[in-house]
Amino acid sequence: MRRFLQRLRTALARPAAVFVYDAGYARTVAGVPIDPARADEILAFLLDRGLIRRLRARGFHDPVLVVDLDLHDGNGTRAAFAGDASVHTFSIHNRTWDDTPAVAATSLALGEGVTDDTYLAALREALPPVLRAHRPALVVYVAGCDPAVDDQLGDWRITPAGMLERDRFVVDQVRGTNGRRGIPLVIVPGGGYGPNAWRYSARFFGWLVCGRVIEPPGDMEIALGRFRPVARQFAESALARSGPRVAADEWSLGEADVAAPAQGVADERVLGHYSRHSLELLLERLGFFKRLRDLGFRHPVLDVEFGHALGETIRLYGDAGRAELLVELRINRSKRAVPGMDVLYVEWLLLQNPRAAFGGRLAPLPGQEHPGLGMLGEVAAWLVVMCETIGLDGVVFVPTHYYAAALGRHRLRFLEPEDQARFEALQEAVAGMSLAEADRAIAQGGVMDDAAGEPVRWRPALMVVPVSGRLKALVAGPSYAELLARARPARPLRLGGEP
Repeated sequence: MRRFLQRLRTALARPAAVFVYDAGYARTVAGVPIDPARADEILAFLLDRGLIRRLRARGFHDPVLVVDLDLHDGNGTRAAFAGDASVHTFSIHNRTWDDTPAVAATSLALGEGVTDDTYLAALREALPPVLRAHRPALVVYVAGCDPAVDDQLGDWRITPAGMLERDRFVVDQVRGTNGRRGIPLVIVPGGGYGPNAWRYSARFFGWLVCGRVIEPPGDMEIALGRFRPVARQFAESALARSGPRVAADEWSLGEADVAAPAQGVADERVLGHYSRHSLELLLERLGFFKRLRDLGFRHPVLDVEFGHALGETIRLYGDAGRAELLVELRINRSKRAVPGMDVLYVEWLLLQNPRAAFGGRLAPLPGQEHPGLGMLGEVAAWLVVMCETIGLDGVVFVPTHYYAAALGRHRLRFLEPEDQARFEALQEAVAGMSLAEADRAIAQGGVMDDAAGEPVRWRPALMVVPVSGRLKALVAGPSYAELLARARPARPLRLGGEP
């Protein structure tokens, strides 16, 4: 199933991918890349001149219902069928763009800042009467992802649970309005902007396919699927080169080529294993430099600084002049952070895009001067494959702010179950808020623990990405799960008003 979801992520990169659902199965029918700014106009064209017109030509003249739950008004579809009473267009959106009347249409504008309760209540109240009155023989569902709280262009606050509840409600209503088998349903993924938009469709289609909710793989897990074969090949190649010299026409240098230090120069290696040059080769083969080039940084440069008391510092610049700092990472090996284990300790991590700008939903987090690179998953996967290569137990770090832990929630968990329980309770309390808003609310005492009678403050503690079996057993075993259940607060934390 996870492999299916990973493939689905690629399919959903095409904004106009169309799925047909009927009697319990889903399959891809068509996928055409389109300009998101014209998505509604093109969808209307496809329905009017394509799907519905072809159905009409083949003798299908029954009523059709278009359920458009993209954040933006479905005015293009509404206008296309304004004079056709057999096609009812149903749209719940933030703002109405076109008040042109239509003979069969439902248009609900809810404004900005909409949360789960308001959204789902409007849908539950408005959709069933339309289905009963119009009695469609075909339903087209535009399952937009841009109502989600983390959408970079949207202005609503719908949680992942709310998005899935919306999708399931539409399907359940369509299933139950025409007898046991239900009405044929065409599903069109709509708008969604940002690296996580695909996850909402993946959860939905995963549920359609197997009847249960499966969380899509995280970006670190997806990156690991690409990185592990490359890292293994790189390690094997380095080991082979430690023997006889390779042919003179080999394009790259290996570990053996850079292993011997010059006379009188210390053998400086990252984590006691990687020379600066071998680290550069590894990053090139993992695709880091290609990602940076794709972002417009045509000549990325790697620097490694040794001799700091807290470990080696790795920096990636976007230009040969080293004026644009993109990545700054300070790491060391520690046998004290987790007793009895040898771990990669992250002292400091900075990922930024100095050419990007904040604006709209993209607000700066504490300490941010520039927006992020969007490569946290790849960086985490890189650290994991280095641990696997060297034989370290895992990656550890201490998040000094709530947002740092929230960004890594799919990859890390707190070493102590009590800290994990507290973090999960905070997540529930700030659900529906942006990351910047949630961090600010916690920092300003806006989350209350009624049992203790006081605000909940952020408490930095050690988080881990387990790599070895023994560290996985420590933070994912039955003992941890039992302690985590006991540590959960008896009463949920709550927002204590606007911070």
